[in-house]
Amino acid sequence: MHNGEILILKGPEVNSLLAGREVEIMQAVRMAYETHACGESSLPHSTFLRFPNNQSNRIIALPAYLGAEWEIAGVKWVSSFPGNLEAGLDRASALVVLNSSQTGRPEAILEGSIISAKRTAASAVLAALCLYMGDKMDRVSLIGCGLINFEIVRFLLSVRPEVRRLVVYDLDSARGEQFKRKCQKALGGVEVEVAEDLETVLGSSSLISIATTAASPYIDDLSAVAPGSAILHVSLRDLAPKVILSCDNVVDDADHVCRASTSVHLAEQLTGSRKFIRCALSDILSERAGARSDAGNIVIFSPFGLGILDIAVGKLVRDLGLKLGRGTIIESFLPEPWVEDDER
Repeated sequence: MHNGEILILKGPEVNSLLAGREVEIMQAVRMAYETHACGESSLPHSTFLRFPNNQSNRIIALPAYLGAEWEIAGVKWVSSFPGNLEAGLDRASALVVLNSSQTGRPEAILEGSIISAKRTAASAVLAALCLYMGDKMDRVSLIGCGLINFEIVRFLLSVRPEVRRLVVYDLDSARGEQFKRKCQKALGGVEVEVAEDLETVLGSSSLISIATTAASPYIDDLSAVAPGSAILHVSLRDLAPKVILSCDNVVDDADHVCRASTSVHLAEQLTGSRKFIRCALSDILSERAGARSDAGNIVIFSPFGLGILDIAVGKLVRDLGLKLGRGTIIESFLPEPWVEDDER
């Protein structure tokens, strides 16, 4: 690309570039975590834009920079409008903008909801591989029957094909049945059971993924969950503070997850400290911490969702797009320099 040009990659192009690349995406996410843990990143807090007439809607800006071998900066601008589902639209929509870390000039604009879903799934599955203690991962429980849990299943199957049964639950039973049909169509050979209540799904597997649109905790009892289970608390606001405090807690970044009224944030407010957080996932990935504090404890992974993951996967998409000749390059997207070159 030449100076002043910008690459545009639309949703179908992003989807096709990332199709079947689950292992590559997980590796990019892992490297981003490791780069962040080494201090080779800049990660300001996410900024939430809320609407006075509807507190359930929000648009979030996640700026980030990755150094080391990445040398990329950018931002994800992602909206969450739960009411879209009733209109037949996706809850989330997003853009990812990538900037040069040398000049600051924007270099690519990418459809971001696909990137966001896949980086979220990659992070969750990396945690599952670290934290799951069973001999064989053949059954998984899912709370929330949307795109995120669907992608988590896809990523999980890419590295653990022995998963043969899913037990799923959603407040909207029709969404549960839709999820079942989509899984059976796209992920052939997987049996899907739609549970009628939370207790059933919580007691069906020792690996549980929670990805809902809940704004406040509604799960205050884990007595149905088997000792030693792992919970991927992707949606962050489902578990009551007392549940968080009763378990072994792993996060992606404590400073980020302890805000915005997440369950972990509420637990911090209740206790006045973060001592209940044992470590970050990057500590386990780098073997600075063990996978478990005790094999019999229930472990909870609470990922806030870091902007470094979006720009890491965004860079993968951008590089693939340029290599394979996908997307649209807009010439002269940026204006000519205002400062004149007197030697021209």
